[in-house]
Amino acid sequence: MRVASNQFQASMSAAMQSANSRLADLQQQMSSGDRLLVPSDDPVASVRLLRLQREEAALTQYRDNIAALRSRLSMNESYLDGMSKDMMQARDLLVWAADGGNTADDLRAMSSSLANLRDSLFYAANTKDQEGRYLFSGTASATQTIAVDSTLPAGSRYSFSGNTDRQQVVIGHGVTQPANVTLEDMAAFLNQLDQTIDTLQSPTLDPSNPSVGQTVRQTLDGTDTALKATGVKIAQLGGAQNTLQMMDDNHSNVSLANQQSIANLGNLDYAEASINMNSYLLAVQASQKAYGKISALSLFDVI
Repeated sequence: MRVASNQFQASMSAAMQSANSRLADLQQQMSSGDRLLVPSDDPVASVRLLRLQREEAALTQYRDNIAALRSRLSMNESYLDGMSKDMMQARDLLVWAADGGNTADDLRAMSSSLANLRDSLFYAANTKDQEGRYLFSGTASATQTIAVDSTLPAGSRYSFSGNTDRQQVVIGHGVTQPANVTLEDMAAFLNQLDQTIDTLQSPTLDPSNPSVGQTVRQTLDGTDTALKATGVKIAQLGGAQNTLQMMDDNHSNVSLANQQSIANLGNLDYAEASINMNSYLLAVQASQKAYGKISALSLFDVI
């Protein structure tokens, strides 16, 4: 069968272009390290790779949320622990004040220390974060947690201005964790403590008056209640941080498996690519040599 020169040239040109194209793709794969340059290289693997990458992005966001949340909860726990220590000091003073052997001057001296602890608790309850948001006001983070009105009589000056709603943070698929703690019961305790301080600072204080002892004992009971409530909150924060650590470990394990799968699907096998490159180079060189030899032939060579 006779082959026209134009047909032969077109066929050889198409063959060499195809080989050069495969060689160029392989070189691009080797330079990038990616096995799949376009989805059509392996449609099934491309879909699986896209799904894994989407899941990996979600896991990264979950882990970022967990890291930020752990920092927030740890900070809350530190403030609550400091408040608990202040209440313990107030309790020690109240136990001392409940002793019937104290003089009026002794009780007034104790009231000064109690006033300092009251103010410390008030300022701690109104703590702000770096962005100026109140930590213990619930979702009303722009509102002061505990408000005080000095024009009111002792025992009613402090009020809770926030709310008890929780700021939920997503830490997993369908899993949320509260990011805040509320101090709705702190105002009542501050009012009780303020009432006792006012009683002990009275110029007409009579330690033998039964009402004085009753006021101190009631505040002592209120301190125990506040300490218990604060202890429960601290325990909840500790449990929440344990949960966050467990979730982070789970996400880390899943992420490691995803990364291994992504590497298996998307990374180039350089040993195989090197063999293929040598094959393509040989094919291109052979085609060029054959084309050169055949192009140099003429009918006169066989006459």
